[in-house]
Order: sequence, then C-alpha cells, then structure tokens
Amino acid sequence: MKFLNILKRVTIIGLMLVIASTAMAEQTVDTRIGKLEFTHDWKNGYPTDETVTKLYDEMDFQRAVQTYIWAIPFVSQAQMRHMYTDIFEASTGSIVILDTFHRRHGYLTANNDTFYATAWADMGTDGPVVVELPDGINARGAAHDMWWMEIAAMTKPGKYLFIPPGTKVPEGSDGFTVLKAPHNNFFIALRLFDKTDKAKLATTKKIKIYPFSKRKNSPAIRIVYADKPHFSAQPRGMDYWKALAAAIDREPVAERDRFFMAYLASLGMEKGKPFKPDARQTKLLTEGAKVGEMMTKAIQGARRMPQAFYSKGSHWEVATTANPDQRTEFYDQIDGRSAWLYEAVLNNQAMHSYKPGKTQVYLGAYKDKDGDWLDGGTNYVLNVPAKPPAETFWSATIYDVNMRTLIDTDQKKPTVGSVQGYDKNADGSVSIYIGPDAPKGKEKNWIKTIPGQGWFSYFRLYSPTKPFFDGSWVLPDFEKAK
Repeated sequence: MKFLNILKRVTIIGLMLVIASTAMAEQTVDTRIGKLEFTHDWKNGYPTDETVTKLYDEMDFQRAVQTYIWAIPFVSQAQMRHMYTDIFEASTGSIVILDTFHRRHGYLTANNDTFYATAWADMGTDGPVVVELPDGINARGAAHDMWWMEIAAMTKPGKYLFIPPGTKVPEGSDGFTVLKAPHNNFFIALRLFDKTDKAKLATTKKIKIYPFSKRKNSPAIRIVYADKPHFSAQPRGMDYWKALAAAIDREPVAERDRFFMAYLASLGMEKGKPFKPDARQTKLLTEGAKVGEMMTKAIQGARRMPQAFYSKGSHWEVATTANPDQRTEFYDQIDGRSAWLYEAVLNNQAMHSYKPGKTQVYLGAYKDKDGDWLDGGTNYVLNVPAKPPAETFWSATIYDVNMRTLIDTDQKKPTVGSVQGYDKNADGSVSIYIGPDAPKGKEKNWIKTIPGQGWFSYFRLYSPTKPFFDGSWVLPDFEKAK
C-alpha cells in the first residue's frame, strides 16, 4: 500500500512537471513568421511587446498584399486616366486612335489586328456626358467603369447619356439612352471594322463625345494619336499606392469594398485624408506591392480557377477569367479579375463567348507542351490546325511578361494571323515560329523573341464558329523546336 502511495505521488509530480514543461514551451511558439513569445502559454497569456509589434507588422503586411491584389483593376483604370488626361491631354471630347504597332504598344495586351478608337470621360469635371455613335457604325466595344466592369455595349448608333453617381436624370434627356454610371470617370474602347483604315478614321470623326450641358451646340470630336510614350500597366512600388489613393478620393466606395478600406486605413490611406504614410507603413506598402505582384503573377500564369479550363491536357487557358460583373452567385471573382486585368484591359459580355456569333475568344498560353514557362531564349513552333474557327479573323500574338505589352523587337512584329497573312502548310495548317532565331525560308511566319525575357501568348478568335465550341478544333500547345 505504501509503495502504491509513493507511485501515485511520483506519477502526479511527473504529470505536473510535464504540464509545467508544456506551458513553458508554449510561452515561445514557432510559427511561419518566426518565434512568438507570450507572458504565459499562448492560450492563457498575452504577447510580449516585441511580439505585439511583430504580429501587427505581419497583419499590416498581409493587408497590403491582399489589398494590392484587390485593387488591380482600379489602379489599372487610374493609370489609364493618367495616360489620357496627363499624357495625351485627351479628356472628355477627344478620341485617341490606336492604329499602328507603336500606338498600340503601350497598352496591356492590345491586339495588333484592329483599329481602336478610345476615349476617356470625366463626369466629376464635366457632369453628365453624351456619346453619339453615327448611323452605319460597324464596331465592337463598350463603356467600362473604374473597376473594368461593363456599363453598356457600344455597338449600335444612337445617343448615350451617362449620368454620374448620386445625380438625377437631367431634364431634356428624351431621345437619349440613359446610363447610370457607378463612377465619375469611365473609359470607352471601340474596335472598328470598316474595310480600310481611311474609312475607319472617317467613322471615328463622326463620333461625338461632349458634356450634356453642351448638347445644343455640341463640339466636333478632337482626334488624338497615341504617339507620346505611354504604358497602361499598373505602376510599381509606392506609385501604385499613390495612384490608388488618388482614385479612391475621386470615386465613391462600393459597399462590397468597405473591409478593404479598413485594411487601407491601418496603412495610412483613408478617403478624404492626405495619403502620408509613415516610415513603417511605407516599408510595408512597398514590400506588399512587390509580393502582391509576385502572387498575381502566379494567379495570372498558373490559373487555378475552373473557368480557365480550355481542353483536357492543354496548357492553353481561357484568359477571360472574370465575368463582366466580376461575380458569381456567392462570391466576387477577386482572383479571376486579377488574373485577367493584371495583363489586359476591357471586360465586357462580347469577350465571353459561349456560342457562335459576333463575340471574341481569348486563349492564353504561359507554358509549353512540357509544362515549362515560355522563354525568350528558346525556339518554339505552334502548329495551328487548318481552318481556324473564326469568321472575322484569328491571330497569335506574343507579349512581354514585364509590362504585358506587345513584344518590342527590331522586327516590330508581335503577331501572325489572318490579318497579317502567312504561309500555309500543304494540309492547310499554319506553323508559327517563335524564338530568337529566324527559321530559314519560314520568316513570314516568324515572331522574334528576346533571350533573357519571358513571354506569353494570346490566341484570338473573332466571331468564333461551331468547331471551337464543340471541341472538334483544338489548338495544340507550343512545342520546343527541334
């Protein structure tokens, strides 16, 4: 009996020592952000002052990273506004023409096939704005808000009256198609399909954009060419946050974004207040923008959204991974819109094809058949099967990874397709060669790349036909040239 009592005491003492040891051990906890220290074990105590600082730094850093990803479309449009109002000096009443490689080059993944007529309107300055499209216009395009969501398709002739948020429809609006815009600023891009560039320009000059207040004496459109150096890619580092802060001050905050506004407040950014982050906040924002862009590159180049699926076993992906309203039944598509709008502009219904018609298909490739990232120092071949399923045109275009713009080499040729012309194989297929070395005798089908730089490709089908949708025509992967 005495032995059993001694054994019990030893056992109790042992358990107490184990508990004490465990408690001591849990005063310092190893985590993915390093060792965190607490006054007692972490469940029963509080973090030390040093740990409080470390936790807040990590929390605000994570908020900076996630806010970077959330804000990509908004900052993209803020950069577009800067291009139009500050570089091109082309606000309400002007149309900026993109009709050559050099004029298209600075735009995120612009195609090199169509004539673009583009415009920016600022209702914060000008009040309600009218866009008049002439009779007989043959165009595809839309007006987009500050988050790259479609306000309205702009394909039919008529007078479109845009109303800024929080205002009433003005008197005298009979005969106008009234559109209530969610923001003060909006962007219009039209792709014109007249037979010649001269005819396209003539159509453009018939378009009118003016403040509603000037409707009784509406001015002629001002034509501007995108000849000044320009890039629509989101700025990097602190310039990203400065652009975001300015855009937030110009525009209303959507109900869905209020939590992100709380994240930004802890980083020194609040609507209506000067953006003056302290040294700590600046460091976290700068690093957050860098890591946020790195995460976005993963979201962009290795999409894990089901809507990106093209064909079993294919490394091609459907590039337009966000719906025009950027939402599903139960959530908003933050990754889908980030993947698309980090590398592109515009996101309207016509860019999401589900059946044959006057719509567009955008396939994106970031890896070759072997699953390797596409590289500017390697030669590839893309064997396009005969009869690509597109009524209007098809094209394969190469883009620079850094700025997501048309690849710029001494060749000045980023595209092979039906608009540019190509050499066919005997069976009607088309072999497109991409790489630093010109294939002998195949130069017409060659796109030059730059060693030391990555690239990606869009394959476009304008007015896609049935073989694309039923899977009877499938685009193969890029293959390393033998």
